Amino acid sequence: MVKHIVLFQVDKNLPEEKRREEMRKFKEGIEKLPKVMQCIRHIEVGFNVNPAETWDICLNGDFDSMEDVMAYINDPRHKAVSGALKPYLTGRSCVDYEC
Repeated sequence: MVKHIVLFQVDKNLPEEKRREEMRKFKEGIEKLPKVMQCIRHIEVGFNVNPAETWDICLNGDFDSMEDVMAYINDPRHKAVSGALKPYLTGRSCVDYEC
């Protein structure tokens, strides 16, 4: 199994209501993808509740293989959801590891 962990930093200069709305839309969009993409074993998105930390969003996904991770990343449905958040990001970090 491959764990796909992605951290996102949302622009702190956005109005708080806009930040929350974009984060919510991202979470809802990502968490709908397992219903239409068989390569996803499990995926969840959480929001950081610790204001002292840098990252705002954590995506945690489980896939059978790195090939499945790449299929997910390159799928137009994933690109539509992630692309909608991209203009509001100031940072992104990713780790894929086998477990």
